[in-house]
Amino acid sequence: MADLRRQVAEVRGKIRALGNVNVGAIEEYKEVKERYDFMKAQVTDVEKSRAELNRMIAELCSEMQEMFTASFKEINRNFGAIFRELFGGGSARLYLSDENDVLNSGIEIQVSPPGKVIKNLSALSGGEQALVAISIYLPSAVNPSPFCILDEIEAALDDVNVTRYAQYLRRMTERTQFIVITHRRGTMEAADVLYGVTMQEDGVSKILRLDP
Repeated sequence: MADLRRQVAEVRGKIRALGNVNVGAIEEYKEVKERYDFMKAQVTDVEKSRAELNRMIAELCSEMQEMFTASFKEINRNFGAIFRELFGGGSARLYLSDENDVLNSGIEIQVSPPGKVIKNLSALSGGEQALVAISIYLPSAVNPSPFCILDEIEAALDDVNVTRYAQYLRRMTERTQFIVITHRRGTMEAADVLYGVTMQEDGVSKILRLDP
């Protein structure tokens, strides 16, 4: 009897510890359960959408990487060809600083003018640097532009390189129309039409046209 009384006392103590009976617990449970099921469904939908977006991003990155790699190779090939033509020889190439991460990699330039070994572009003269920039800027066969505006990009070149530059522009006019701002005679001699701006009267500009 003593053991039974002790057990009864323990059970009563546990019942008192439970506190008052919540008669609305069943209704509260239903409401919480409905909200939980709704939120769980929403989370599932979000996770599915995230997985789909990640899949699409992976596909797009793969396609962009393929397109970039193909275009980069073509641009690199054209850059080398234009460089050799403008410099009268030598070699030049573009390369990625991180080939394992094509889309985020930097692009480096390596050039070797005829008879020179260059480890840094800063070792080139001002005219040579300008000619390297022209070799990159000029339109290539990858995606030729219908119009191209050049603003005195050959100003630092000597007369021989100006002539090479102008001759190359002439060959490119079959697919691109060039509008060139220049003060160099060699470039003007290669142009189809010359336009000049004069001010014969103060504050009054006049445009002159010359057909070579």
